[in-house]
Amino acid sequence: DFYDYFLIDDDHLGMVIADVSGKGVPAALFMMASRIILSSFAKQGKSPAEILRSTNEAICQNNREEMFVTVWLGIFEISTGRLTAANAGHEYPVIMHRGGDFELLKDKHGFVIGGMSGVKYTEYELTLEPGSKLFVYTDGVPEATNIENGLFGTKRMLDALNENKNKDPKALLGCVKASVGEFVETAEQFDDITMLGFEYR
Repeated sequence: DFYDYFLIDDDHLGMVIADVSGKGVPAALFMMASRIILSSFAKQGKSPAEILRSTNEAICQNNREEMFVTVWLGIFEISTGRLTAANAGHEYPVIMHRGGDFELLKDKHGFVIGGMSGVKYTEYELTLEPGSKLFVYTDGVPEATNIENGLFGTKRMLDALNENKNKDPKALLGCVKASVGEFVETAEQFDDITMLGFEYR
């Protein structure tokens, strides 16, 4: 798994969360390459859909290991609160509009990055107001497993978020992590647990 955030210019913040297939050194190298390629195309001023398309083409040209990566990528315009995002087979993002609750945003999924060339991606826009929050994560959160092979699930994840929705992002992520820990107890986990929280102030 990896996450990243970076200023594209003075008014645009890029945010990425992704999950690479596979394990070990090949997956780590693929993760590093994917992260560099994504940020490079983002800093060229491309839109989220264009970034995912260009990244997919670059990776498909030299993907001997036949690995793939799921990606959610958003570009936040600081002056207006406009968030433009695209999703390449990743988990649904979670949004809390000011004064509301955290809810899954069931955005349209494109195909995973690295799966096949020629894929086009769809982007969408949201307008956030000060006080709005964003939570993105990898499947290690809802698929965290307890000793009875039960899954943590998206409902428990949303409950943990909404029980602590007034906390700042750092504290909020800590609360979700603690809730996952209480659920799994001593059960060994076989997937990474990665989260990114954002608040528009």
